[in-house]
Amino acid sequence: MPNAKVLSEKQAIVAELVEKIKSASAGVFVDYKGITVAQDWELRNELRKNGVEYSVIKNTLCRRAIDELGMSEMDPILNGTTSLATSTGDPIAPFRVIADYAKKMGDDKFNVKAGFMDGKVLSVAEISEISALPSKDALYAKVLGTMLAPITSLAVVLGQILEQKGGSVAAAEPAAE
Repeated sequence: MPNAKVLSEKQAIVAELVEKIKSASAGVFVDYKGITVAQDWELRNELRKNGVEYSVIKNTLCRRAIDELGMSEMDPILNGTTSLATSTGDPIAPFRVIADYAKKMGDDKFNVKAGFMDGKVLSVAEISEISALPSKDALYAKVLGTMLAPITSLAVVLGQILEQKGGSVAAAEPAAE
């Protein structure tokens, strides 16, 4: 029977993991075996810049947390070295950064095991598809650009019609007053 203090510490870690996974919009489980300290430092800096929290986790404690959340289909991936990258903001950020880093490091050192988004477990193939998407801000910019394009085109056409008729925008303003 484990010590009561040790048991309560482990229960607190599991509760913290449950809360972290529950509050995250997305997360990725990674096998980081074989990377150097410098490479890990570089990865952590890149993740921090993108608002992603990254931590090494114990498999047994994480297994208890994901079972509590009903994501027990991830149990088989929890072996070997495991780390977790989660994001509460941009859901694509952890996938994009981890996938880029995995390509850079190679399959023998840094592997994506599985991931989740809004409580749904994702396969490695789904993660690679999601990582190819642009960031949330880039998507917003595209939508905004699409919405502004017709208005901008209309303004250009009206300006050209005005110039063809021999007028100018500056001359039209005083005449309207």
